[in-house]
Amino acid sequence: MLTGHCLCGAVRYEIEGTPLALMYCHCEECRRATGSSLNTSIFVLRSAFRLVSGEGALSFHESSPGNRRHFCSQCGSPVFKYFPEPPNLMTVRAGTLDADPGVRPSGHIWVREKAPWYEITDGLPQYPTGPPTGGDRA
Repeated sequence: MLTGHCLCGAVRYEIEGTPLALMYCHCEECRRATGSSLNTSIFVLRSAFRLVSGEGALSFHESSPGNRRHFCSQCGSPVFKYFPEPPNLMTVRAGTLDADPGVRPSGHIWVREKAPWYEITDGLPQYPTGPPTGGDRA
């Protein structure tokens, strides 16, 4: 089981099993939400995710219809995001994990919106838009 929490520890979660993927997202929404050149997220099934504590500390921003980016209202840490399609999929910010998720990056998504100052040099697959397996912006 994977565990994680926000910066202040108010929001804590658990994830059963191994994540489906770990990807780097370069979309403008992720860049603005993280304040960095990209977002690193693990893709998991909603049924595998469980909020352990901090429901009252969670806030969300609906960045586009059905895309709810949840963050801790106390420390501002982005924690997870739900997708409208497929409805069983979500992402969790890899930086909030307590340990190694057991998967390695499998690609870069939304490369067409990549920050102009960032150069991708790792040789991983690059997708102009979302991941090939479904979901939207991480």
